Amino acid sequence: MNNKNFENSLKRISQTVPPIWFMRQAGRYHSHYQNLKKKYSFEQLCKTPELAAEVAYGPVKEFDFDVAILFSDILFILEGLGLGLKFNPGPIFSQYITKDNFKNFSDLDKAFNHLNFQADALKLTREMLPKSKSLIGFVGGPWTLLRFATGKTKEKLQYEDFHMEYMKNVILPLLEMNIGLQLKSGAEIVMIFDSSLYDLDSVIFSNQYIGLIKDLTNKFPEKIGYYSRGRNIKELIPFMDFPLAGMGFDKNISLNDVFLNSNSGFVQGNFDENLMLLSENDFLIELKKFIQEIKAIDNYNGWVCGLGHGINKNTPEKNVHLFIETIRNKFK
Repeated sequence: MNNKNFENSLKRISQTVPPIWFMRQAGRYHSHYQNLKKKYSFEQLCKTPELAAEVAYGPVKEFDFDVAILFSDILFILEGLGLGLKFNPGPIFSQYITKDNFKNFSDLDKAFNHLNFQADALKLTREMLPKSKSLIGFVGGPWTLLRFATGKTKEKLQYEDFHMEYMKNVILPLLEMNIGLQLKSGAEIVMIFDSSLYDLDSVIFSNQYIGLIKDLTNKFPEKIGYYSRGRNIKELIPFMDFPLAGMGFDKNISLNDVFLNSNSGFVQGNFDENLMLLSENDFLIELKKFIQEIKAIDNYNGWVCGLGHGINKNTPEKNVHLFIETIRNKFK
Protein backbone atom coordinates (compact mmCIF):
# COMPACT_ATOMS: atom_id res chain seq x y z
CA MET A 1 0.00 0.00 0.00
CA ASN A 2 1.39 3.40 -0.96
CA ASN A 3 -1.10 6.09 0.04
CA LYS A 4 -1.23 6.27 3.82
CA ASN A 5 -4.69 7.81 3.98
CA PHE A 6 -6.13 5.10 1.75
CA GLU A 7 -4.42 2.41 3.83
CA ASN A 8 -5.87 3.95 7.00
CA SER A 9 -9.38 3.84 5.49
CA LEU A 10 -8.99 0.17 4.63
CA LYS A 11 -8.05 -0.55 8.24
CA ARG A 12 -10.57 1.88 9.79
CA ILE A 13 -7.74 3.81 11.42
CA SER A 14 -8.78 7.25 12.64
CA GLN A 15 -7.48 10.16 10.56
CA THR A 16 -8.51 13.73 9.90
CA VAL A 17 -8.26 13.99 6.10
CA PRO A 18 -9.90 11.24 4.01
CA PRO A 19 -8.41 9.85 0.80
CA ILE A 20 -10.18 10.95 -2.39
CA TRP A 21 -10.80 9.23 -5.71
CA PHE A 22 -13.66 9.33 -8.22
CA MET A 23 -15.08 6.61 -10.40
CA ARG A 24 -14.19 7.55 -14.03
CA GLN A 25 -11.74 10.19 -12.80
CA ALA A 26 -9.67 9.56 -15.95
CA GLY A 27 -12.05 10.44 -18.73
CA ARG A 28 -13.99 12.80 -20.90
CA TYR A 29 -14.37 15.75 -18.51
CA HIS A 30 -10.58 16.14 -18.33
CA SER A 31 -8.67 18.18 -20.93
CA HIS A 32 -5.71 15.83 -20.57
CA TYR A 33 -7.89 12.98 -21.78
CA GLN A 34 -9.54 15.12 -24.46
CA ASN A 35 -6.16 15.98 -25.96
CA LEU A 36 -5.14 12.33 -26.14
CA LYS A 37 -8.51 11.44 -27.64
CA LYS A 38 -7.78 13.75 -30.59
CA LYS A 39 -4.96 11.39 -31.58
CA TYR A 40 -6.18 7.98 -30.44
CA SER A 41 -9.40 5.99 -30.27
CA PHE A 42 -10.83 4.84 -26.94
CA GLU A 43 -9.75 1.28 -27.73
CA GLN A 44 -6.20 2.42 -28.44
CA LEU A 45 -6.04 4.34 -25.19
CA CYS A 46 -7.19 1.28 -23.25
CA LYS A 47 -5.25 -1.43 -25.07
CA THR A 48 -1.93 0.35 -25.54
CA PRO A 49 -0.36 0.03 -22.07
CA GLU A 50 1.76 3.16 -22.38
CA LEU A 51 -1.28 5.24 -23.31
CA ALA A 52 -3.47 3.64 -20.64
CA ALA A 53 -0.86 4.50 -18.03
CA GLU A 54 -0.67 8.08 -19.29
CA VAL A 55 -4.46 8.46 -19.07
CA ALA A 56 -4.59 6.96 -15.56
CA TYR A 57 -1.80 9.21 -14.31
CA GLY A 58 -3.28 12.40 -15.80
CA PRO A 59 -5.92 13.18 -13.16
CA VAL A 60 -3.59 12.23 -10.30
CA LYS A 61 -1.04 14.72 -11.60
CA GLU A 62 -3.65 17.42 -12.32
CA PHE A 63 -5.96 17.15 -9.29
CA ASP A 64 -3.82 15.27 -6.75
CA PHE A 65 -6.22 12.35 -6.23
CA ASP A 66 -4.90 9.88 -3.66
CA VAL A 67 -5.61 6.88 -5.85
CA ALA A 68 -5.08 6.08 -9.53
CA ILE A 69 -7.36 3.64 -11.35
CA LEU A 70 -6.50 1.26 -14.14
CA PHE A 71 -7.69 2.86 -17.38
CA SER A 72 -9.75 0.19 -19.11
CA ASP A 73 -13.37 -0.89 -19.50
CA ILE A 74 -15.48 -3.57 -17.84
CA LEU A 75 -16.64 -4.83 -21.24
CA PHE A 76 -13.32 -6.12 -22.59
CA ILE A 77 -13.98 -9.30 -20.66
CA LEU A 78 -17.03 -9.89 -22.90
CA GLU A 79 -15.03 -9.05 -25.99
CA GLY A 80 -12.60 -11.78 -24.96
CA LEU A 81 -15.48 -14.25 -24.79
CA GLY A 82 -16.22 -13.62 -28.45
CA LEU A 83 -18.85 -10.88 -28.36
CA GLY A 84 -17.46 -8.47 -30.96
CA LEU A 85 -17.12 -5.02 -29.41
CA LYS A 86 -16.62 -1.52 -30.80
CA PHE A 87 -17.06 1.92 -29.24
CA ASN A 88 -18.80 4.61 -31.29
CA PRO A 89 -18.67 6.39 -28.87
CA GLY A 90 -20.53 3.99 -26.56
CA PRO A 91 -20.21 0.19 -26.66
CA ILE A 92 -21.69 -1.68 -29.62
CA PHE A 93 -21.66 -5.49 -29.70
CA SER A 94 -21.89 -7.47 -32.93
CA GLN A 95 -23.91 -10.20 -31.19
CA TYR A 96 -25.45 -11.10 -27.84
CA ILE A 97 -25.89 -14.24 -25.79
CA THR A 98 -29.25 -16.04 -25.74
CA LYS A 99 -30.51 -19.25 -24.17
CA ASP A 100 -29.72 -20.97 -27.47
CA ASN A 101 -26.14 -19.77 -28.02
CA PHE A 102 -24.63 -18.84 -24.63
CA LYS A 103 -22.45 -21.96 -24.48
CA ASN A 104 -20.67 -20.76 -27.61
CA PHE A 105 -19.24 -17.85 -25.61
CA SER A 106 -17.50 -19.67 -22.78
CA ASP A 107 -13.82 -20.09 -23.66
CA LEU A 108 -12.24 -18.87 -20.42
CA ASP A 109 -8.60 -19.27 -21.45
CA LYS A 110 -9.09 -17.31 -24.66
CA ALA A 111 -10.93 -14.55 -22.83
CA PHE A 112 -8.29 -14.39 -20.10
CA ASN A 113 -5.43 -14.13 -22.56
CA HIS A 114 -7.28 -11.28 -24.25
CA LEU A 115 -6.88 -9.23 -21.05
CA ASN A 116 -3.08 -9.26 -20.87
CA PHE A 117 -2.92 -5.59 -21.86
CA GLN A 118 -4.44 -4.74 -18.46
CA ALA A 119 -1.48 -6.34 -16.70
CA ASP A 120 1.01 -4.28 -18.70
CA ALA A 121 -1.04 -1.11 -18.20
CA LEU A 122 -1.05 -1.57 -14.42
CA LYS A 123 2.69 -2.17 -14.27
CA LEU A 124 3.43 0.95 -16.31
CA THR A 125 0.94 3.04 -14.33
CA ARG A 126 2.63 2.01 -11.10
CA GLU A 127 5.99 3.06 -12.53
CA MET A 128 4.61 6.51 -13.43
CA LEU A 129 2.87 7.18 -10.12
CA PRO A 130 4.54 8.87 -7.17
CA LYS A 131 5.18 6.42 -4.35
CA SER A 132 2.67 8.33 -2.22
CA LYS A 133 -0.24 7.33 -4.48
CA SER A 134 -2.20 4.09 -4.51
CA LEU A 135 -3.29 2.10 -7.55
CA ILE A 136 -6.46 0.06 -7.91
CA GLY A 137 -8.01 -2.08 -10.63
CA PHE A 138 -11.62 -2.84 -11.45
CA VAL A 139 -14.00 -5.30 -13.07
CA GLY A 140 -17.71 -5.30 -13.76
CA GLY A 141 -20.24 -7.03 -11.55
CA PRO A 142 -21.74 -10.31 -12.84
CA TRP A 143 -25.27 -8.96 -13.36
CA THR A 144 -24.01 -5.73 -14.89
CA LEU A 145 -21.90 -7.72 -17.37
CA LEU A 146 -24.81 -10.03 -18.10
CA ARG A 147 -26.99 -7.06 -19.04
CA PHE A 148 -24.45 -6.00 -21.65
CA ALA A 149 -23.95 -9.57 -22.85
CA THR A 150 -27.69 -9.92 -23.49
CA GLY A 151 -28.09 -6.46 -25.01
CA LYS A 152 -30.44 -5.35 -22.23
CA THR A 153 -28.74 -2.21 -21.00
CA LYS A 154 -31.61 0.24 -21.32
CA GLU A 155 -34.56 -2.00 -20.59
CA LYS A 156 -35.61 -4.50 -17.95
CA LEU A 157 -33.75 -7.80 -18.14
CA GLN A 158 -36.32 -10.51 -17.52
CA TYR A 159 -34.51 -13.19 -15.51
CA GLU A 160 -34.16 -16.64 -17.09
CA ASP A 161 -32.51 -19.78 -15.71
CA PHE A 162 -29.63 -19.67 -18.21
CA HIS A 163 -28.61 -16.28 -16.82
CA MET A 164 -27.51 -17.77 -13.50
CA GLU A 165 -25.82 -20.67 -15.29
CA TYR A 166 -23.81 -18.25 -17.42
CA MET A 167 -22.87 -16.08 -14.49
CA LYS A 168 -21.76 -19.05 -12.38
CA ASN A 169 -19.94 -21.04 -15.03
CA VAL A 170 -18.47 -18.32 -17.25
CA ILE A 171 -18.59 -14.78 -15.88
CA LEU A 172 -17.70 -15.60 -12.27
CA PRO A 173 -14.63 -17.78 -12.95
CA LEU A 174 -13.41 -15.31 -15.56
CA LEU A 175 -13.80 -12.44 -13.10
CA GLU A 176 -11.75 -14.45 -10.61
CA MET A 177 -9.00 -14.86 -13.21
CA ASN A 178 -9.14 -11.17 -14.12
CA ILE A 179 -9.01 -10.01 -10.51
CA GLY A 180 -6.03 -12.27 -9.88
CA LEU A 181 -4.28 -10.84 -12.94
CA GLN A 182 -4.80 -7.26 -11.79
CA LEU A 183 -3.65 -7.92 -8.23
CA LYS A 184 -0.56 -9.74 -9.47
CA SER A 185 0.24 -6.80 -11.77
CA GLY A 186 0.26 -4.11 -9.11
CA ALA A 187 -3.33 -3.25 -8.17
CA GLU A 188 -3.62 -2.93 -4.40
CA ILE A 189 -7.30 -3.75 -4.50
CA VAL A 190 -9.78 -4.42 -7.30
CA MET A 191 -13.20 -2.79 -7.34
CA ILE A 192 -16.26 -4.63 -8.58
CA PHE A 193 -18.50 -2.03 -10.22
CA ASP A 194 -22.05 -3.41 -10.25
CA SER A 195 -23.97 -0.39 -11.50
CA SER A 196 -26.99 -2.08 -13.11
CA LEU A 197 -28.63 -4.09 -10.34
CA TYR A 198 -31.89 -2.19 -10.25
CA ASP A 199 -34.06 -4.82 -11.99
CA LEU A 200 -32.73 -8.05 -10.49
CA ASP A 201 -35.56 -9.78 -8.60
CA SER A 202 -35.17 -9.29 -4.84
CA VAL A 203 -35.55 -12.99 -4.04
CA ILE A 204 -32.94 -13.99 -6.60
CA PHE A 205 -30.69 -11.17 -5.41
CA SER A 206 -30.88 -12.32 -1.78
CA ASN A 207 -30.90 -16.10 -2.29
CA GLN A 208 -28.48 -16.48 -5.18
CA TYR A 209 -26.74 -13.35 -6.35
CA ILE A 210 -25.24 -12.30 -3.04
CA GLY A 211 -23.63 -15.74 -2.93
CA LEU A 212 -21.80 -15.05 -6.21
CA ILE A 213 -20.16 -11.95 -4.77
CA LYS A 214 -19.37 -13.77 -1.53
CA ASP A 215 -17.60 -16.52 -3.48
CA LEU A 216 -15.41 -13.94 -5.19
CA THR A 217 -14.53 -12.07 -2.02
CA ASN A 218 -13.63 -15.32 -0.23
CA LYS A 219 -11.06 -16.00 -2.97
CA PHE A 220 -9.37 -12.63 -2.34
CA PRO A 221 -9.94 -11.64 1.31
CA GLU A 222 -9.72 -7.89 1.87
CA LYS A 223 -8.55 -7.31 -1.70
CA ILE A 224 -11.91 -6.62 -3.36
CA GLY A 225 -14.04 -3.50 -3.09
CA TYR A 226 -17.69 -3.62 -4.11
CA TYR A 227 -19.89 -0.85 -5.50
CA SER A 228 -23.54 -1.41 -6.35
CA ARG A 229 -26.32 0.83 -7.56
CA GLY A 230 -30.02 0.12 -7.45
CA ARG A 231 -30.31 -1.75 -4.12
CA ASN A 232 -31.36 -0.38 -0.73
CA ILE A 233 -29.34 -0.42 2.48
CA LYS A 234 -31.20 -3.43 3.94
CA GLU A 235 -30.30 -5.53 0.92
CA LEU A 236 -26.66 -4.47 1.13
CA ILE A 237 -26.14 -5.22 4.83
CA PRO A 238 -25.18 -8.90 4.20
CA PHE A 239 -22.25 -7.72 2.07
CA MET A 240 -20.79 -5.98 5.11
CA ASP A 241 -19.99 -9.36 6.66
CA PHE A 242 -17.91 -10.44 3.65
CA PRO A 243 -14.09 -10.12 3.76
CA LEU A 244 -14.25 -7.07 1.49
CA ALA A 245 -11.64 -4.33 1.34
CA GLY A 246 -14.59 -1.96 1.44
CA MET A 247 -17.75 -0.80 -0.30
CA GLY A 248 -18.82 2.18 -2.39
CA PHE A 249 -22.32 3.64 -2.23
CA ASP A 250 -24.40 5.78 -4.53
CA LYS A 251 -26.00 9.08 -3.61
CA ASN A 252 -29.27 7.46 -2.51
CA ILE A 253 -27.69 5.57 0.39
CA SER A 254 -27.20 7.24 3.78
CA LEU A 255 -23.57 6.89 4.82
CA ASN A 256 -24.72 7.25 8.41
CA ASP A 257 -26.76 4.05 7.97
CA VAL A 258 -23.75 2.36 6.41
CA PHE A 259 -21.43 3.20 9.29
CA LEU A 260 -24.04 2.02 11.79
CA ASN A 261 -24.09 -1.39 10.10
CA SER A 262 -20.45 -1.76 9.10
CA ASN A 263 -17.30 -1.91 11.20
CA SER A 264 -14.57 -2.97 8.79
CA GLY A 265 -13.19 -1.90 5.43
CA PHE A 266 -13.53 1.44 3.69
CA VAL A 267 -16.83 3.21 3.01
CA GLN A 268 -16.71 5.26 -0.15
CA GLY A 269 -19.04 7.95 -1.33
CA ASN A 270 -21.19 9.61 -2.05
CA PHE A 271 -21.51 13.23 -3.10
CA ASP A 272 -24.12 13.56 -5.86
CA GLU A 273 -22.12 13.66 -9.10
CA ASN A 274 -24.79 15.87 -10.70
CA LEU A 275 -24.06 18.63 -8.19
CA MET A 276 -20.57 18.90 -9.67
CA LEU A 277 -22.22 20.52 -12.70
CA LEU A 278 -23.52 23.52 -10.77
CA SER A 279 -22.10 27.01 -10.87
CA GLU A 280 -19.16 27.48 -8.53
CA ASN A 281 -21.18 29.22 -5.82
CA ASP A 282 -24.08 26.75 -5.85
CA PHE A 283 -21.69 23.83 -6.02
CA LEU A 284 -19.81 25.01 -2.94
CA ILE A 285 -23.07 25.46 -1.04
CA GLU A 286 -24.02 21.84 -1.77
CA LEU A 287 -20.56 20.59 -0.91
CA LYS A 288 -20.73 22.40 2.43
CA LYS A 289 -24.01 20.60 3.20
CA PHE A 290 -22.40 17.29 2.33
CA ILE A 291 -19.45 17.98 4.62
CA GLN A 292 -21.81 18.85 7.47
CA GLU A 293 -23.65 15.56 6.95
CA ILE A 294 -20.43 13.59 7.12
CA LYS A 295 -19.23 15.42 10.23
CA ALA A 296 -22.58 14.70 11.90
CA ILE A 297 -21.82 10.97 11.76
CA ASP A 298 -20.55 9.78 15.15
CA ASN A 299 -17.72 7.70 13.71
CA TYR A 300 -16.76 7.87 10.06
CA ASN A 301 -13.37 6.15 10.33
CA GLY A 302 -12.81 4.34 7.04
CA TRP A 303 -14.42 6.99 4.87
CA VAL A 304 -13.07 7.39 1.34
CA CYS A 305 -14.39 10.62 -0.12
CA GLY A 306 -15.89 10.28 -3.58
CA LEU A 307 -18.97 10.65 -5.71
CA GLY A 308 -22.15 8.62 -5.77
CA HIS A 309 -21.30 7.37 -9.25
CA GLY A 310 -18.90 8.20 -12.07
CA ILE A 311 -18.01 11.80 -12.73
CA ASN A 312 -20.15 13.40 -15.44
CA LYS A 313 -18.40 14.20 -18.71
CA ASN A 314 -19.60 17.84 -18.50
CA THR A 315 -18.09 18.50 -15.07
CA PRO A 316 -15.97 21.70 -14.99
CA GLU A 317 -12.37 20.94 -14.09
CA LYS A 318 -12.43 23.88 -11.71
CA ASN A 319 -15.10 22.17 -9.62
CA VAL A 320 -12.92 19.07 -9.33
CA HIS A 321 -10.07 21.22 -8.00
CA LEU A 322 -12.47 22.96 -5.62
CA PHE A 323 -13.92 19.67 -4.39
CA ILE A 324 -10.54 18.23 -3.46
CA GLU A 325 -9.19 21.46 -1.98
CA THR A 326 -12.36 22.05 0.07
CA ILE A 327 -12.51 18.52 1.46
CA ARG A 328 -8.87 18.65 2.53
CA ASN A 329 -9.22 22.09 4.09
CA LYS A 330 -12.44 21.32 5.98
CA PHE A 331 -11.17 18.02 7.37
CA LYS A 332 -7.76 19.25 8.58
